[in-house]
Amino acid sequence: MKMYKKLVAVALLLSLCSNVVAQSGVDPEYVKVTNERAQKIVNDLKLTSKEDQLAVRDIIAEQYRSLNTLHETRDAKIAEVKKNITDKEKQEKSVEKLKTDTDKKILSLHKSYLKKLSKKLNNSQIVQVKDGMTYGVLPITVVAYNDMLPNLTDAQKKYIYDALVEAREHAMDGGSSKEKHGWFGKYKGRINNYLSKAGYDLNKESADWHKRVEEREKNKK
Repeated sequence: MKMYKKLVAVALLLSLCSNVVAQSGVDPEYVKVTNERAQKIVNDLKLTSKEDQLAVRDIIAEQYRSLNTLHETRDAKIAEVKKNITDKEKQEKSVEKLKTDTDKKILSLHKSYLKKLSKKLNNSQIVQVKDGMTYGVLPITVVAYNDMLPNLTDAQKKYIYDALVEAREHAMDGGSSKEKHGWFGKYKGRINNYLSKAGYDLNKESADWHKRVEEREKNKK
């Protein structure tokens, strides 16, 4: 009898959850996708508590869904503006306002998200989450710059790292893979300008680096 009551309770809970998803207009398949995406990040955190694992997964997955809603709503409104407003100047002003308003909401969501994570994770783990949401571009790029330019000063290394950290904060909120990589591309452009002013010939350095990498790969075989 007790087991039957438990099964009924679980069934009722699942039913309620399904209703919530349906009522909120969220595609159940998208919920599944975001949960799986978030779970991959959680797996790398090595959390011992199952309860914490689930809680953190839900925080990350909900962030993906909330960001998606903001981006899709903005894009739909922009499409509507472009369709209905023919005056180019008015159209641009309306589009710019929609982007600015959405950016403010995204910034607020970003801060709230990090606050939620901080209640469950330490700073090092939060960094892991950030890297997980941005395909690990930051650590990969730092290694690449240091490998390409072995004579970088400590100040130059710090500039590169700090610039990429800033890029990652923006990239976390990107609505697509293209947008996330776009943020890193923008900041890598700044880094390259900085290094060029410091006297580095980046075209030559890059060509030489690729030769060294190819040579290493050959030697491994």
